[in-house]
Amino acid sequence: MNHNRPTISKRQKEKAREEKRKQKEQRRLQRKEERASRPRGMTGEDPDIAGIVPGPQPPPDDERS
Repeated sequence: MNHNRPTISKRQKEKAREEKRKQKEQRRLQRKEERASRPRGMTGEDPDIAGIVPGPQPPPDDERS
């Protein structure tokens, strides 16, 4: 029997797999660089409540008459 060896299609699959792996690695590196260059968002204090002191608050300026 004369069987064709699947070397051509196998090489094409391997090449496609390698190319996909390279692209994936590039995306990973790009995300890593973006993450490193991005400013940190969490400083430990919520910006909505920054500077608020717990307890009784002084009256607003318009009620101090």
